[in-house]
Amino acid sequence: MRLYALLAVLFPLFLAAPALAHEIRPAYLDMRETAPNVFSIVWKVPAQGEMRLGLYVRLPETCLDKAERTTSIEGGAHLERWTAVCERALKGETISIDGLRSTMTDALGRVEYLDGTTEIARFTPEVTTFVVAGAQTSLEVAATYFRLGVDHILSGLDHLLFVLALFLLIREPMMLIKTVTAFTVAHSITLAGASFGYFSLPQRPVEAVIALSIAFVARELIQIRPGRMRLSENYPWAVAFAFGLLHGFGFAGALTEIGLPQSDVLLGLFTFNLGVEAGQLVFLGLAFVLLRAVTALWNLRLALLRRIAGYLLGAISTFWFLARLGSF
Repeated sequence: MRLYALLAVLFPLFLAAPALAHEIRPAYLDMRETAPNVFSIVWKVPAQGEMRLGLYVRLPETCLDKAERTTSIEGGAHLERWTAVCERALKGETISIDGLRSTMTDALGRVEYLDGTTEIARFTPEVTTFVVAGAQTSLEVAATYFRLGVDHILSGLDHLLFVLALFLLIREPMMLIKTVTAFTVAHSITLAGASFGYFSLPQRPVEAVIALSIAFVARELIQIRPGRMRLSENYPWAVAFAFGLLHGFGFAGALTEIGLPQSDVLLGLFTFNLGVEAGQLVFLGLAFVLLRAVTALWNLRLALLRRIAGYLLGAISTFWFLARLGSF
């Protein structure tokens, strides 16, 4: 009974997760040099309706607005656009995000220069300033995109729940490794293809079908019966590969918004994907520890745990699917 009481408490929290995640999405600063020391700027802040997070960009004192700023609400975010003219090059100057210390979110910054080189920065509640370097070394690019990959997968609850469902579905270690590898290969293919512009899908329908992919694997968890092997049990790697192609478009949506460094495109793509995989492995390790703890604490049989998880994941993913359909 204690377990069902716990689920009764957790279930509403999971249903509220899309709204909570909405509040902790990173803000995004895009600065593009259109003429020497002249920057076209877009500042994107998470919002719900007319309410937005109190985050504000503070440029160096040498940079002044050229014209009045314009604002709009697009896709659940508050967008502010303007042009800034700087007295001198940005190199060595400091860019800050005011209000970040009092939030739970991060902010990403991207500066693109006239020569095509880019610089990526990550602001956090602990580090709210960024000193412009003018260009990044390959090692700095790799470290930045690796962290972005880790952050993206660990904040992507839908991706993590799909991986969790696979973890609960497959108990044979080698088959689990093959399945996770198939998922990795598949989303790497679409992530690379979409990032280079070879193919694309609209982001909102992709997010809706990703929710359906969780519902499918959740149903497979519920349908497990001794002595009766289903397709997902016989060929889980095939199921993971098929849905992995779709999840790759979800990863690509985040990477497309951030952009890839013009001078190190392949390095940025590789290390972002590596960060995604590192975050995924960390999550699987935590899931293994949690599984052992839950089964020991409540003396649960794995079959019962699978069934409970299947119903819970199925309800959550169906709720997300309907909510995402409503956002079209």
